[in-house]
Amino acid sequence: MALITPADMERAWRCSKVVLPQHTDHAGVLWHGAYVAWLEEARVEALALAGLAYAELAATGLELMVTDLRVQYRQALWHGERVDLLSRLLPARGVRQPFCTLFRRADGGVAAEAEVTLVLVDRA
Repeated sequence: MALITPADMERAWRCSKVVLPQHTDHAGVLWHGAYVAWLEEARVEALALAGLAYAELAATGLELMVTDLRVQYRQALWHGERVDLLSRLLPARGVRQPFCTLFRRADGGVAAEAEVTLVLVDRA
């Protein structure tokens, strides 16, 4: 997976989160499924920041379908922790658009890195 470099962090879309009780497993650690939900939230927010609300895209009959999802976990995130999801687009591969997200802890450590590949699909 391609890490977001320090220079990329300045240009990355940012989505800030706090690990709440409903996001954790029995040990108080961010549940692995919460990462997937947060990745979608970060993508939708990034689109909005770029001037395209996902609802507007969907209203035209277009959807961004996930064709591949990879998460590399590095450090646990605990109940109460703050985390920034730093996201950027990677170069397109044909019709596939990879989207890279770094889960950065408040102390600057990397909790996880993810790459989601999207394809624009016309529902019609």
